[in-house]
Amino acid sequence: MKWIKKGRIFEPKGQFDWVKTHSMLPIPEHRGNDLYRVYFSGRDELNRSLVGYVEFDINNPKKILKISEKPILDLGALGTFDDNGVTPSWVIDYDGRKYLYYVGWNKGSTVRMAEMAGLAISTDGGESFRRASKAPILERTDKEPLSLHAATCVLIEDGIWRMWYVSGTEWVHKDFVRYNIKYAESKDGIKWERDGRVAINFNSKDEHAVARPCVIKEDGIYKMWYCCRRDNSTYRIGYAESEDGLSWNRKDDEVGIDVSGTGWDSEMIEYPYVFEHKGQKYMFYNGNGYGKNGFGYAVLE
Repeated sequence: MKWIKKGRIFEPKGQFDWVKTHSMLPIPEHRGNDLYRVYFSGRDELNRSLVGYVEFDINNPKKILKISEKPILDLGALGTFDDNGVTPSWVIDYDGRKYLYYVGWNKGSTVRMAEMAGLAISTDGGESFRRASKAPILERTDKEPLSLHAATCVLIEDGIWRMWYVSGTEWVHKDFVRYNIKYAESKDGIKWERDGRVAINFNSKDEHAVARPCVIKEDGIYKMWYCCRRDNSTYRIGYAESEDGLSWNRKDDEVGIDVSGTGWDSEMIEYPYVFEHKGQKYMFYNGNGYGKNGFGYAVLE
């Protein structure tokens, strides 16, 4: 596997109030023909994440055709799990509606932050979204007691909603948390059953982060791209395969993409989203600064 980088698509430069900086966690959505929309979170002047989008022709993605003037998902009410930021993680169509799974952010107290998974639903084609609940869709449990259950990937198979999500395992200290990728199922995409099953675990003692799963099923094989990092290092993109979506074999050495020698993605690459359009595989991803310098794309050779 070898990915050919094609460059940066979008750079946040304060185009609107909701995107003063950052374009974090790009989520591409096919809008018909060659038109694509990419949902992402920009940050306002108070550094709070808000969800909006850009649109472009996939044949010329660097020419932005539209930027949402206002966020399509704003902050939650004061005191709720998402009152300090919202970041998209997955969009899926079902029964004429769009389900937007997102990360809700809180400022921390004894630890620096909390991240919980939320869900908003659109009935107007993605022009606006309303929260399915004011509470997180993944609550704390005895097996997962930390306030870190987020960055979901969701597929629907044979009437079962399957989710791979980021889950905190421990806070080493107030500024340092470990997290990996776990698995859950649902009958409606709203109420989820989970028992703490690990999908992608740490591959060494010094690895502390495995995040942002993106799963596709191809020729009977589940394929997952994600990002991972070791202590005192920055994110890189990893890859794994599975026959059932439950037990995974990490093949990070085969991922075929790394940081560039210079430029916007020379320090780190993270938050991959892989999809296919007209027989060509694309990967959208963030670079330096967790999206501070924008998002770009690569194509599979």
